Amino acid sequence: MDKQTQRDYLYMRMARTWSENSYCVRRKVGAILVKDQMIISDGYNGTPSGFENVCEDENNVSKPYVLHAEANALTKVARSHNSSDGATLYVTASPCMECAKLIIQSGIKRVVYGEKYRIMDGVELLERAGVQVDFMPDKE
Repeated sequence: MDKQTQRDYLYMRMARTWSENSYCVRRKVGAILVKDQMIISDGYNGTPSGFENVCEDENNVSKPYVLHAEANALTKVARSHNSSDGATLYVTASPCMECAKLIIQSGIKRVVYGEKYRIMDGVELLERAGVQVDFMPDKE
């Protein structure tokens, strides 16, 4: 296994670990944003700051204001002095269409994801935009 693949597995393990911070019941998703072999941001799915940590309603449907892990990582880096331009995003589930648009606009050049979601239109949009997309399921 080459050095980059080893790093990819390491960062994906970190994203999976980070997903454990999520209070969401239906699906826990984690994201790690890496640039020049340094983690510049991270995120997991959940409610906005100051909201109760309950992601689903009484019918087990995600509340409309729940943020995806990718969006949390991108907004976190936007508040810092770092730039996501040219970075790689490691995320435990394939990005949705809305997150794909944010990823493209933020200048991320590569996305590595660990699980295929039932709707793959976000991945298709990323590929159409020239973002390198790699599927890396858990090897364990």
